[in-house]
Amino acid sequence: MMLEQTLKQITPLDEKAMSAARRRWDSIAKPLHSLGLLEDAVVKIAGMTGSARIELQKRGVIVMCGDNGVVEEGVTQTDSSVTAIVTENMCTGQTSVCKMAKAAGAQVFPVDIGVSRPVEGQGLIQAKVMAGTHNMTQGPAMTRAQAAQAVETGIRLAKECGADGYRILATGEMGIGNTTTSAAVASVLLQRPVEEMTGRGAGLSDQGLRRKKDTIRRAIALNHPDPSDPLDVLAKVGGLDLAGLCGVFLGGAACRIPVLIDGFISGVAALAAAKLCPDAAGYMLASHVSKEPAAHLVLEELGLFPFLTANMCLGEGTGAVAALPILDMALAVYEGMSTFEDIAVEAYQPLSE
Repeated sequence: MMLEQTLKQITPLDEKAMSAARRRWDSIAKPLHSLGLLEDAVVKIAGMTGSARIELQKRGVIVMCGDNGVVEEGVTQTDSSVTAIVTENMCTGQTSVCKMAKAAGAQVFPVDIGVSRPVEGQGLIQAKVMAGTHNMTQGPAMTRAQAAQAVETGIRLAKECGADGYRILATGEMGIGNTTTSAAVASVLLQRPVEEMTGRGAGLSDQGLRRKKDTIRRAIALNHPDPSDPLDVLAKVGGLDLAGLCGVFLGGAACRIPVLIDGFISGVAALAAAKLCPDAAGYMLASHVSKEPAAHLVLEELGLFPFLTANMCLGEGTGAVAALPILDMALAVYEGMSTFEDIAVEAYQPLSE
């Protein structure tokens, strides 16, 4: 089984490469650790790739697109038809993530993993597991086998990107209703109250937010997802996009490729991946903290700190893509700056606390 094989392929970060990258940072003619999280990210990437020489120029954005049956419960402003429209617009470059990815030099890969109607377009990856999940308030969103298939789809795509020479992946999603499924999965995996995990998504009213919370509570009570079994949680109260992204994080880790988390939805998929394989968290980078209320709790559980706090909640991978130019700037310093020795200046010394 691909999932089991992939979990065995994921190893801890390379400490020797990380030490070399930290020494390089400390030799650069600037105050020690003065680029903060950016320095930490470069060091971590060295550990992921096994080399202190960092190359991120070929970058991809994998956007998992799928519908959610729970939309029937009135938990969203729009109906599921929007999922298909935006998915097809990604193929023509007419979405927010496409415009931002072009500016950041990244290739967008839209994936139909579960859109409820047939969709097509140039560059669209056809990987439909089912035509949208079932309504999780009436039973499991999907079978365990379907959830595993979605995870393995993400693994396969990440590994194909690795084989094609991609050096960093950003994660994105498109699926009306997926803040509802994400809140449900987060509530179970973190074992925290639904009220704490659930936000307004794309702009619900107070009444809509109450309905959304009630819907999630009912779905969890009906399906009894097992917090110790992430695949069971994804199958019962998750979504195809979440499961697919979970696979991207696992596949990226197996290939030793850094994978950027986008916002809350992507973060919950990353959380599921880390619950399946704790070492996979080492290959994740947090781009930003979403405006969704539980986004920071997910990142805390993963032990990650975001580069950006911009109150973003658009999805599609926009936050992950926004982090790419920041990493480029960090690497410009890491690779191009003179050392203290080069300019004949005494190096900074770490101060004792």
